[in-house]
Amino acid sequence: MKQAVRYTQPMIQPLPDPSSSDDAKKVMRREKNRIAAQKSRMRQTQKADSLHLESENLEKENAALRKEVKQLTEEAKYLTSVLSSHEPLCTGLTSQTPDILYPPHHTSYHQWQCLPA
Repeated sequence: MKQAVRYTQPMIQPLPDPSSSDDAKKVMRREKNRIAAQKSRMRQTQKADSLHLESENLEKENAALRKEVKQLTEEAKYLTSVLSSHEPLCTGLTSQTPDILYPPHHTSYHQWQCLPA
């Protein structure tokens, strides 16, 4: 013979009286904590947004600097080739020392040594 299964309803506890000072303190503490948590999440989101913007700006700056490095490298290659093609034509290069080639008064070698006579 089967036994009937009895379901019992859970005991419902009476709600605490919100006018009691302990419960009021608990409600206030929870509300303050909820507001503090909300502010904390907002600050965290703002910080993440700020870091994201900074990251994007640094990536742009990095790309611009890489482009500048590439351009300067190309310019250095070009100037090196110009100098290499000019060296055989310039009579002063073979017998001069570097401090004579580039005098301290900042005159370029080309202006100082290779001017037509």
